[in-house]
Formats: sequence, structure tokens, C-alpha cells
Amino acid sequence: MTDDLRDLYQEVILDHGRNPRNFRRPAGCNRRAEGDNPLCGDRLTVYLKLDDAGAVEDVAFEGRGCAISMASASMMTEMIRGRGEAEARALFDAFHKLVTGGDDGTGDVEDLDKLVALSGVRAFPMRVKCATLAWHTMTAAMNGLETATTE
Repeated sequence: MTDDLRDLYQEVILDHGRNPRNFRRPAGCNRRAEGDNPLCGDRLTVYLKLDDAGAVEDVAFEGRGCAISMASASMMTEMIRGRGEAEARALFDAFHKLVTGGDDGTGDVEDLDKLVALSGVRAFPMRVKCATLAWHTMTAAMNGLETATTE
């Protein structure tokens, strides 16, 4: 990875970490789950409003955590809004492979869009949990579960 690309990725993460998108409690959500990463203290709640067909009409989150967990949650909310439940789950699977090293980052880059900025966490296993917390929490909410953890 070039230094320019690394700098761009860092800037994307810092921007979403400092100014998270969809950081709110939406009215009318019909699914929610609380996520916890006990190793570093990241905690968040993901709120979903799914329509009758299972499409994500609205998604938001609240909580606190490191820049990586907040950036990942922010990017996740932007990426899954308007997608069907199956699409959102497939996006999580592709993202999980990207950050855990199960993918070299070239397979679904177009689908992953700016999430590729988080691919560097694969070199830091403790940070993978930060990056995936919101995603695990989102799938827990879709599954009707109230909690998710990275443990």
C-alpha cells in the first residue's frame, strides 16, 4: 500500500470517527441490539427500521468507543441503508473477510467501497474486534437478539 493511499484511508477513518454519520436514536425502529467489546470498552447500540420486505429503511447507532469502532459503525450505517437484509448480511461477510485476512481486499472492493479503509486492522487482531463490533451488533438486531459481543 502506498503512503498516499494509507494517508487517505487514515483520513477517512478519522473523519467518520470524529463526525459519525447516523449517530442518533431514530424514531420507529423495530429492531435494536447492544454491542460490547469488553477488551477495549467499546459499547454501542444499533437501531434498525426494516420494512415488511426486510429492506433497511433506516439505521443508526449510539455509543462510545475508539475511532475505529465509531468509524466502522458510521460507514456501516451508510452502506446498509436501502439494502435488503440478505444484502446487508452479505456485505458484512465480505467486510469480515477483508478485515480478518480471509480476503486480500481485491474481491469485492467495489461493493465494499470506503470500508476498504479499515482493511489495515487485519494486522492488529485486537482492532479487528473494534472494526466488526457494529456489524456483529447489526446482525444480532436482524436476528432479533438484544445483545452482541466480540468475545
